[in-house]
Amino acid sequence: MPTPKKVVLAYSGGLDTSIILKWLQEEKGCEVVTFTADLGQGEELEPARRKAEAAGIKEIFIEDLREEFVRDFVFPMFRANALYEGLYLLGTSIARPLIAKRQIEIARWVGADSVCHGATGKGNDQVRFELGYYALDPDIKVIAPWREWNLNSRTKLLAYAAKHGIEIARDKRGEAPFSVDANLLHTSSEGKVLEDPNEEAPAFVFQRTVAPEDAPDTPTYIEIGFERGDAVSIDGEINSPATLLTTLNGLGGANGIGRLDLLENRYVGMKSRGIYETPGGTILLMAHRGMEQITMDKGAMHLKDELMPRYAELIYNGYWFSPEREMLQAAIDKSQEPVTGTVRLKLYKGSVSVVGRDSPCSLYSQEHVTFEEDDVYDQADAGGFIKINALRLRLVKARDKKEGRNSG
Repeated sequence: MPTPKKVVLAYSGGLDTSIILKWLQEEKGCEVVTFTADLGQGEELEPARRKAEAAGIKEIFIEDLREEFVRDFVFPMFRANALYEGLYLLGTSIARPLIAKRQIEIARWVGADSVCHGATGKGNDQVRFELGYYALDPDIKVIAPWREWNLNSRTKLLAYAAKHGIEIARDKRGEAPFSVDANLLHTSSEGKVLEDPNEEAPAFVFQRTVAPEDAPDTPTYIEIGFERGDAVSIDGEINSPATLLTTLNGLGGANGIGRLDLLENRYVGMKSRGIYETPGGTILLMAHRGMEQITMDKGAMHLKDELMPRYAELIYNGYWFSPEREMLQAAIDKSQEPVTGTVRLKLYKGSVSVVGRDSPCSLYSQEHVTFEEDDVYDQADAGGFIKINALRLRLVKARDKKEGRNSG
């Protein structure tokens, strides 16, 4: 790759990206532009600005992307009820395409020829970032330090930081922390004390949720309003997407909702153990499914459920900007046109349950389903329905019987 002249670095101000900043200056000799995205990670971002300034950076971008993140990325994903490997709500995965998109936009704005990320060569994020970059700018140059340098361990990183006077963050126990990624949808923790999948995660790993056993002894009831598949209100109060998710995070966290200990299959082939906290997202998923139950046609709902694992895998693997994800999104969004109304939920000691649903687009007919006498459904019709559906089964059995075979 030609020597880069100007690079936009996805910069958090943490240990890894602070080292990368210095490395880009020393080893690549290029001008560095820093970009720090506020995706609701809950951290003060001004320290990142001060660190960048101290490193001599002239162009520093710190942007509040919370509303765009929830509106244009999280909510479309939740219309699909997306779960990777049946459990993971894709909190890290869905943030990467937005960061990549904004990096490319900034690169065009400042005239940079390169972009850089801090993802390791072992993980999923390198794929997610770079697929996003190339989908949006096929000629962009990508710098991935973890695939180039020899700082391939935590020990070497800490030594490099000490040598160059780079501040090292410490956790409450005075140690360099395990790996944490956070945004408005979730927190993800990996490494160090979490690397043995047979050891329970210690309490200090959890940041957004109380332990379910320590949650209140009385349940919390809330009502979430939906329009065309997107949550718009809590207890009748209209909220912006980011405000709504923030509120649900608070309610879920206080009730111990949204913890997940997952041993997942990374795109690159290895298994990894992650501890996730997705309090608001867990509530939102349950509420959305409750809204679909009363408003969506059976055939459309079942087809959408068949498409979901493929859709979730595309997001996990970094294909947000792919044609196939956009095709699936169009189908999913079409299915959400009637998904409007309210869902009432009960939050209690780590669990969230749907306890009520109401919609002007309801397909639920009490007249048809009642156990009492009705004038809308002739039960005798079910006999013909069953016989027609049983015809092929009867023919198979009759053939096998004639030929002396046992078909089970």
